[in-house]
Amino acid sequence: MGEEILRVEHISKRFGGVVALDDVSLSIRKGETCCLVGENGSGKSTLIKIISGVYIPDEGDIYVNSHHYKKLTPIESIHEGIQVIYQDFSLFPNLTVAENIAINEQVASGKQLVNWKEIQDIAREGLAKINISLPLDAIVETLSTADRQLIAIAKALLAKGRIIIMDEPTTALTQKEIKALFKVINELKSQGISILFVSHKLSEVTEIADRTVILRNGKKVMDQDAKGLEIRTMEYYMTGREIDTSAITFAEVTPVTPPLLRVENLNLSHGFFNVSFELRQNEVLGITGLLGSGRTELALSLFGMLPADSGNIYIKGNRVEIKSPTDAVRHGIGYVPDDRITQGLFLDQSISNNIVVRVIEGFKTKAGLLDNRTKSEQASQWIRQLEIKTPSGELPVKSLSGGNQQRVVLAKWLASNPKILILNGPTVGVDVGSKAEIHELIRTLAKQGIGILLISDDIPELIQTCHRILLMRAGKIVGEFHQGEITEQQLYSELIAGALAESSR
Repeated sequence: MGEEILRVEHISKRFGGVVALDDVSLSIRKGETCCLVGENGSGKSTLIKIISGVYIPDEGDIYVNSHHYKKLTPIESIHEGIQVIYQDFSLFPNLTVAENIAINEQVASGKQLVNWKEIQDIAREGLAKINISLPLDAIVETLSTADRQLIAIAKALLAKGRIIIMDEPTTALTQKEIKALFKVINELKSQGISILFVSHKLSEVTEIADRTVILRNGKKVMDQDAKGLEIRTMEYYMTGREIDTSAITFAEVTPVTPPLLRVENLNLSHGFFNVSFELRQNEVLGITGLLGSGRTELALSLFGMLPADSGNIYIKGNRVEIKSPTDAVRHGIGYVPDDRITQGLFLDQSISNNIVVRVIEGFKTKAGLLDNRTKSEQASQWIRQLEIKTPSGELPVKSLSGGNQQRVVLAKWLASNPKILILNGPTVGVDVGSKAEIHELIRTLAKQGIGILLISDDIPELIQTCHRILLMRAGKIVGEFHQGEITEQQLYSELIAGALAESSR
């Protein structure tokens, strides 16, 4: 490994009475991939912002390319070759690929006139650095998440990035796209570029890391070579406890007839075809499949957001029409989306308001005024029941960690007493400790009589949580597996088998 390119020593940072970082030291060498791991609230984001010059540390020293700083400004950080790729990629969605890649260089040049050939040449140069070809005239908002990420990387390299910080880069990527990203990262390493890879997906950390650093409650608790480092060891250092998945007990599925939900020959143009299945009371039914399998379209159809073209839906034996979310809610169906930020929460509203928004009409007095005391009591009840970690329900929901935000979305639907709960990627972007707690909550809800439809491509999540798993491929259900009948590796093989068959045609 090359010489040391970045070192932070004894960094501490407080926000009021909250200690975000406590005496943290970290170094990165040239051409090294260092994975920074920790639960939400562990201090990862604060450390990134100190390295990139957004925050000023209260204590400590920063060394970049042998230059010593007590604090970095964002401009100094950029000049030292530090580039941060955040989850939103900081791109202009209404501009082309070429314009996004070249914009920084064009602005820095101070030119008054636009030379379109030069912009195209700059963009080609940036993409060539990672051996990628993209349509330069394509509007960025029309591209996939993976392509947008590549644009952000090319842009960082053109800015002479020598240390690239990737903040949760795989959250919205498919397995195929993740493999492609890792190939790009290995190419960057071969060019001597250092990567600080921030993640909580431990299986990915074991694959891509040269070295792993773990933070917990603002302190560094591990810093070691990644070779041979086991996931269970990382889980322990992240959470301070063993994550036990060996003694999972499943609720007995109520064998009554008719089932809670029955779907019969459901069809949606360009979505799914002749889908039939049953969901019983107390059951957690998993549905999985790769991108384009139809699993998300099926979830949206059952919730009335993409009404089916044909087929039948039965709730407790009664045929129902679900043409809108209002219809779904009236029939006792709740839906937790995979994107809680834009689809599941009102970020600037209080935690309490987010919890009671579905049932707010029930808190009106005879005079039509809102009974704030009753509303607050009901919200507090759900905060306690779901163990949402907050000092007050009146704080904005955006102040919570990802895992606690997901609990708020769950509380919002549980407050309306659903019979059926559709969970689409319920632990996306959630750290390992919160993930285990959400899994336990799912099983508890099933024991209480709710039928749960769990849409996920997280294989361990499905194996650990579901009674049955349905596999979708090209819009059809192609397999059904009962709990205990299939291993994680076997299910993964089944999941990718269709994709391999398609690519060989």
